[in-house]
Amino acid sequence: MELEKLQEFFNDKVTSAKTQFERTIDCKHTEFDNLYPYMSEQPQFFWYKRYVAWQELLTVVTLAEELGLEWKTSFLEKQVAYISEKVLDAKVLDNWYEEVEAESEEPSENTN
Repeated sequence: MELEKLQEFFNDKVTSAKTQFERTIDCKHTEFDNLYPYMSEQPQFFWYKRYVAWQELLTVVTLAEELGLEWKTSFLEKQVAYISEKVLDAKVLDNWYEEVEAESEEPSENTN
C-alpha cells in the first residue's frame, strides 16, 4: 500500500516536472517566472529557465530510479532517451514533440 502511494506521489512529481519543462520549450509562463519577474525581459532568461526545468525533471527521474519506481510511462520513447542522456541541447528542444507532431500531421482520409 505504501509503495502504491509513493508511486502515485512520484507520478505526480514527474508529470509536474514534465509539464514545467514543456512550458519552457513553448516559452510559456512558469513558476520560475514568478521568482524572477524582472528577468523576463532578458533573452538569456528563457535559456536559463529551460535549464532549471530540465534539471528539475532529471532530479525527479533520478529519485524515482533510485527508489525503483516507474517513470517512463509519462514519456515518448525518444523523450526517455533524451532524459537518459541527461544533456539538454538544441536537439532535445527541437525534437521533444517530434513524434506527437508527426502523428498529428498525418493526412486524414477524406470520406466525402
